[in-house]
Amino acid sequence: MRTFVALADTGSVRAAAERLYVTESAVSASVTALARDLGVPLVERAGRGVVLTPAGRVYADYARKLLGLHEEARAAARGEHEPGTGRLRLAAVTTAADQVLPGLLADFRRSWPRVELALEVGPSRRIWAALSAHEADLVLGGRPPAGTRATVLATRSNELVLVAAPGVPFDLRTTPWVMREPGSGTRVAAEAYLAEYEAAPPTLVLGSNGAVIAGAAAGLGAALVHRDAVRHDLAAGRLRVVDAPGTPLPRPWHAVAGPAPAATTRLFVRHLVDSGWTPGA
Repeated sequence: MRTFVALADTGSVRAAAERLYVTESAVSASVTALARDLGVPLVERAGRGVVLTPAGRVYADYARKLLGLHEEARAAARGEHEPGTGRLRLAAVTTAADQVLPGLLADFRRSWPRVELALEVGPSRRIWAALSAHEADLVLGGRPPAGTRATVLATRSNELVLVAAPGVPFDLRTTPWVMREPGSGTRVAAEAYLAEYEAAPPTLVLGSNGAVIAGAAAGLGAALVHRDAVRHDLAAGRLRVVDAPGTPLPRPWHAVAGPAPAATTRLFVRHLVDSGWTPGA
């Protein structure tokens, strides 16, 4: 099952083998045995490679959840026995990982050095998918999407501000906007804000928070970003907060777990609260 998920994630037998540190023939044999056991074809030839069949795509979704749930169960059992020696799989949006987590993780590591920590960083859609697939125990990001089976355990104040370089004049409808790629939470917020004010300025898409902030500082346009991410640029005068209608936008950080957070997850949430976060549910 792990081999098949690796194949589904990477898109090739060679890449799956490299991920798993096995031979390509071992990957092919495992997937063939799995398909034989299920009685349905999971992959098919496409040129010199393979693609998932419709049955394979369906099974891959279930397999990710089963594997994630298995890891969650192992971590929960270890953590329940002794929370300070359990495993915690964190997932965070890029800004939270860059600006919020480093100090928190360092302090937590000093207090609980035997907890096994894992961190995945990605856009909002990826980290919420990780929680739904039981691939993460705790997510740090914005508000959970509607329909997500999750519990908000702690929150911390945060806001989105519109920034631009000091010499760049701002007009809501004509000044270019520098944005993240589709799927980013700040991209969604920026698009909703512009739609609310019926504005359609030119846009430039850049692939990371750092690139967006650097682009705004270089004078490419305005950017809607987390204040946490630009506090040093604001203090140094490289950026200024633009006086735009309806801004800043309140966007608190949320620490979110599944319906039954394990003991080690609760231990980290207690650390968040001790660090100034507000307890949630």
